Amino acid sequence: MAKQRKTIITCAITGAIHTPTMSDALPYTPDDIARQAIEAAEAGASILHLHARRAHDGGVSVDPDDFAAFLPRVKQATDAVVNISTGGSLTLSIADRVKPATTFSPEMCSLNMGSMNFSFHPLAKRYDDWKFDWEKDYVEGSEGNIFRNTFRDIREAAETLAPHDIKFEHECYDVGHLYNLKFCMDIGLFKAPIFIQFIFGILGGIGPEVDNLVFMKRTADRLFGDDYRWSVLGAGGAQMPLATTASQMGGNLRVGLEDSLFISRGTLADSNAQQVAKIRRLVEDLGCTVASPDEAREVLGLKGGDRVNF
Repeated sequence: MAKQRKTIITCAITGAIHTPTMSDALPYTPDDIARQAIEAAEAGASILHLHARRAHDGGVSVDPDDFAAFLPRVKQATDAVVNISTGGSLTLSIADRVKPATTFSPEMCSLNMGSMNFSFHPLAKRYDDWKFDWEKDYVEGSEGNIFRNTFRDIREAAETLAPHDIKFEHECYDVGHLYNLKFCMDIGLFKAPIFIQFIFGILGGIGPEVDNLVFMKRTADRLFGDDYRWSVLGAGGAQMPLATTASQMGGNLRVGLEDSLFISRGTLADSNAQQVAKIRRLVEDLGCTVASPDEAREVLGLKGGDRVNF
């Protein structure tokens, strides 16, 4: 399979799964989110995928005020593409989850392509003491989570954000999500070229085996032909192996503390930048060239950093 000219590295800085107890490196204050995002960009990430947290206890937030505390600082210090999550809460409506995007009009947003069981409750067994009172119940309670993104929710997100000319990172956690995306394209919700993030290793989604990556890629080829670009996210221990494999298949990749807290088996990462630096070294040693932010914009057809609202 022919390799693409440049490999785009996305870094997901904090997310909505891990909690402060799990790693001292996980950023949740505006200062830490901004600093780690900037350092990740300096290490080679051309796209920064950003969630917000409550500054006082690290809880997940979709409040635009919490995003406003770090977005301008990231933009001032780096030319990286900012990608804002529309999945920042497992319990709120899509109307609430798109508010940060409608407020700040970023170049990119993530969008889950279907409803699914989405759980990380086994992590609760690893910790006896918690930094904040909310953490244990939050992690254990994910056993009962259904992450909701119905076809109506997807349409609402697409139509609400259409005036902002935002490129979606279509997050596909299983093969059925690819067919959901094809349906949405057929009815005109999204325009080519689309950007698909294949996601492996989340409890409730497809497993992190290379065979599954090959299958997802072949399915996307059949459904979308040349009308898509793609990237791979491997959760937990699958992060580096699947990212490296994706680069050798001609794809792009995502790392970051949202997806894994570790830099190697049994060793917590010191920062997001450490993960970016590691995957950059691996893919460059294997012959790939890492894309700059402007090169990523060109590949993905983005509107440009001068048209955001922060």
